[in-house]
This record gives sequence, structure tokens and C-alpha cells, in this order.
Amino acid sequence: MDIRIYYEDTDCGGIVYYANYLRYFERSRTEYLESRDIFVKECLSRGFSFVVAHQDIDYKAPGRYGDILHIETKVSKISNASFTFEYAVKNKNTAQLIATGSTVMVCVDKDIQPIGIPREVKEKLSSQT
Repeated sequence: MDIRIYYEDTDCGGIVYYANYLRYFERSRTEYLESRDIFVKECLSRGFSFVVAHQDIDYKAPGRYGDILHIETKVSKISNASFTFEYAVKNKNTAQLIATGSTVMVCVDKDIQPIGIPREVKEKLSSQT
């Protein structure tokens, strides 16, 4: 997924504000899930959803106003009730690594209690399409 960096994404020095990477990861996760026919709205109607349990980010170089950042996203681990996304953010024009990160997602019911990931969702998560 590509993200164009606008002025609103930056601090007063023209550098991507550090917390914006969380927003970019969220968008990238959504695109990843939808590319595998996993839609949050459908999950909610079936009585489950996914919540962030843990987040890591390592900043390697600054993203800047006007850059186009490319976010590579993959699922690296799947357990009974959780799965882990990993990200690599690169400058699309220079291929410079900007940041890496990971997010642990937990499958929960409508009361926000952990539950097992439905089998068909787990299968779609593990597909390498």
C-alpha cells in the first residue's frame, strides 16, 4: 500500500509526525484483510472483531513532506485467538527503509472478551495471495 505524505502528516520540520505511522499501519491492515475477503463490518455482524493488544514501531529514517511511502504488510504468526502483522515502510522512490513495526491483534466477542479466530478467517489470514 502506498501513502502520499501531505503537509498535514508532518511536524513543523516537514518530517512525518511519529504517531501517524499508527494510522498508516491501521490502513494497511484494513487493506490486507479486505484483499483476503475479510471485512470488519461483516465480522461485527457475525459477533466478533479484532482489537490491538500490542504495537511496536522502530523508526529508521525520516519520512518527509512530499514522499510516497510504500508499506509492506504480512501476517507473521497466527495462534488460536490472535495474529501478528509485520510492516516495513519504505520510501517508494529511494527504497530507503523508514520504519518497521508489528501489531498483535486479538479476536474478541461483542463484550470484548478473547475468543478463537473463526476457522475460515484463520484460513484466509494464512493465505499468501
